[in-house]
Amino acid sequence: MSSKPQQAQGAQKAAKTAITPTRDENYAEWYQQVIRGADLAENSAVRGCMVIKPWGYALWENMQRVLDEMFKATGHQNAYFPLFIPLSFMQKEAAHVEGFAKECAVVTHHRLEAGPDGKLRPTGELEEPLIVRPTSETIIGDAFSRWVQSYRDLPLLINQWANVVRWEMRTRMFLRTAEFLWQEGHTAHATKQEAVEETMRMLEVYATFAEQWAAIPVIRGEKTANERFPGAEQTFCIEAMMQDRKALQAGTSHFLGQNFSKAAGIEFLDQNGQHQHAWTTSWGMSTRMIGGLLMTHSDDDGLVLPPKLASVQVVILPIYRSEEDRARVIEYCRSVAAELRAQRFADRPVAVVVDERDERGGDKVWNWIKKGVPLRIEVGPRDIEKDALFVGRRDRAPKDKQSIPRGEFVASVSTTLQSIQDGLYARALEYREQFTRRIDSKEEFYDYFTAPRVAENAPTPIHAGFALTHFSGDSQVEEKIKADLAVTVRCIPLDKSEPGTCPFTGKPSPQRVVWAKAY
Repeated sequence: MSSKPQQAQGAQKAAKTAITPTRDENYAEWYQQVIRGADLAENSAVRGCMVIKPWGYALWENMQRVLDEMFKATGHQNAYFPLFIPLSFMQKEAAHVEGFAKECAVVTHHRLEAGPDGKLRPTGELEEPLIVRPTSETIIGDAFSRWVQSYRDLPLLINQWANVVRWEMRTRMFLRTAEFLWQEGHTAHATKQEAVEETMRMLEVYATFAEQWAAIPVIRGEKTANERFPGAEQTFCIEAMMQDRKALQAGTSHFLGQNFSKAAGIEFLDQNGQHQHAWTTSWGMSTRMIGGLLMTHSDDDGLVLPPKLASVQVVILPIYRSEEDRARVIEYCRSVAAELRAQRFADRPVAVVVDERDERGGDKVWNWIKKGVPLRIEVGPRDIEKDALFVGRRDRAPKDKQSIPRGEFVASVSTTLQSIQDGLYARALEYREQFTRRIDSKEEFYDYFTAPRVAENAPTPIHAGFALTHFSGDSQVEEKIKADLAVTVRCIPLDKSEPGTCPFTGKPSPQRVVWAKAY
């Protein structure tokens, strides 16, 4: 047997955690190590891009499945639009092109030829450059202009699952990459009221998904004009607090008004025979949500998955020392797995894997802990004699395990998984509330975001958290605070709070807003 597993196990014991460095020691590196430990993804040969590995892609598939069902339940249909967008399309909406111009990847040639030195070089310059899709409002608007002729064609409710490219200079896996996966919904409506209702409906779909499936508590709110999607009249979002107390924008829904329909020519004859421009919306959620899930729930032993999104909810680990025991233990584990798969959780059969790999039991246990599987079952000859299972929960310490009668565990597995799901949400909500402060003076606000916060014996500073502070909406003040503190208005909460006075301008403020440093 190789000495590598023994060396890894020894280092693990010395560190006392499966992941090093810990969150307190170096949060950014901890994040990367959680991804590596769970085998979610890796960097690719293309700068700023990543390879999503099977364990990570299975998580995205589960997110995709749930969201797709929610979209279709609200009347949306899936379609697909080109990856390439003519440059002229981007130029039709001024604010839109200004907002995305610096992030665009541009195709200018259509073939390669070998030069005198034998190296390939691009030739065949395109008549019009093509933008690699950073978002699809313009190309979809072009299609909508052909599909919409009459009020009878509305509402038009379309979603697409696709990849997009935004040429980011500083990247981090899942959170910000040059290419990422997402869904983008695009709709057209006959009236402003219908479009606004659609915008808010989809915001609530995102919030429901985040809270009930990803176990991430979010604040629903509207972006300020400075943070608004380029070309939109209003942008709404869900904001979550990560364990380093920075905010993550987890999903957005945009009321586009008639800006894009006028640019693309999306017109229809209304019931009175009059030509009208449609009212449009767009909304999206991406693989960034995987990064958000990781940073909300994971610990110093690795990934922690909410059971509703885990591709494996229960892993069974056969423990044996002889070949004679091996057959008996594996047969028992397979029968337990069949009983568990007959149970249902979140309207689907419980997802179970029997790990029959011929590896050290301790190594397999830590492998599944780092992958974040909600429930681990260890089964050896003694457990079979008692017809019991040795069970560990991922939301508890690795050594916190107990023996449970087989029938009792199988009968209660759905309840146990729901308990883990609810506990993760409650823990994250408590954390957010603990590090959210109501602030009423400029001095306290600046102190809150500049006071040194460093964990004991750790070089990594700890961020303050969220500040609930009155704000008059002055964009110049907002820009100055961003320049001074790298802090922005994350959102104007939809649940209106009490009116007051802006501590930065002394002007009236209709409500408190959420300020934070953000990803």
